[in-house]
Amino acid sequence: MPRPIQATIVPAAMTHNLDAVRRRLRAGGSAARVWAVVKANAYGHGIERAAAGFAGADGLAMLDLAEAARCRDAGWAGPIMLLEGLFEPADLAVARQLGLTVTVHCDDQLRMLETAPAGPPLDVFLKLNSGMNRLGFPAARYAGAYARAQALRQAGAIGTLGHMTHFATADMPAGLGDQWRVFERATAGLPGPRSVCNSAASLRFPEVAGDWARPGIALYGASPFDGESAAALGLRPAMALRSRLIDVQSLGEGDAVGYGARFRAPSPMRIGVVACGYADGYPRHAPSGTPVVVDGVRTRVLGCVSMDMLAVDLTPVPQAGIGAPVTLWGADGLSVDEVAQAAGTIGYELLCALAPRVPVRTEA
Repeated sequence: MPRPIQATIVPAAMTHNLDAVRRRLRAGGSAARVWAVVKANAYGHGIERAAAGFAGADGLAMLDLAEAARCRDAGWAGPIMLLEGLFEPADLAVARQLGLTVTVHCDDQLRMLETAPAGPPLDVFLKLNSGMNRLGFPAARYAGAYARAQALRQAGAIGTLGHMTHFATADMPAGLGDQWRVFERATAGLPGPRSVCNSAASLRFPEVAGDWARPGIALYGASPFDGESAAALGLRPAMALRSRLIDVQSLGEGDAVGYGARFRAPSPMRIGVVACGYADGYPRHAPSGTPVVVDGVRTRVLGCVSMDMLAVDLTPVPQAGIGAPVTLWGADGLSVDEVAQAAGTIGYELLCALAPRVPVRTEA
């Protein structure tokens, strides 16, 4: 019998979330098309499942050529964007073969296009560093980079030439800060489609979305905001992680639980042992008190999370015994964001960290 842990992925929830983001954009007066971001194996959900769930998207966006090829193999015929562009000249031939749109964010990438052999043109989004200071041309150099890209377009190496940036604080009280003004100034008078909004900006600032939005985490049913739940945003979880109790222990007052004896029973109590640990993708740093659902009842994790197991408090659920169902996140009212917040991280990390050893079932 296989170990009783399993993740369930629901492509229909992805479709619902895509529609929910689109409604937010439309309500804000935006007619932006949507790149559904499927990087990191679709945030742990699987490229092929995401290609099905986002069949109604206008485009897909990811980081590497292998994932782009998987999208094509899965039957996706629409636009695909490489969010970090080409990493070496050899990537250009593959990008042309797959018909990709590429981000260009530095001089090296422009040189790759300038020195490349003739071939079919690539659509390009030129990236501006508007203040996040990761990728992109500084505002003072953006016009020059655009002129070089326009020369490539006139020479037939580039097809559509657009503009993009990435907001650092759209999910925070600072909002867009100065970044939107920097982008507006740097691209003023330069033709081409614009793409600026991640999940947070798409939901909170749809009026600046331009021609293409690039939502990611919201499409998988997690919230980009600390103070607003995914459910309040009209989103549904696309992944649920579940397991079962594989043992029950009775503790006396002062008895310890797990490595490091980080939890000691304040009085006699029962605990359950769950077949789930950090080797499955559950955060090792989740402290005692992290929420979990056992047999339909919300309770808490106790002690240190082990590689293959974690302990839970059975005080609120005295009927639970070996074999009782356990929800780690994504169902029974327990969001991945709640678990992540308790563990001092974000839902993105937990979803992306789902381990290959966890069996995955696709649910219609």
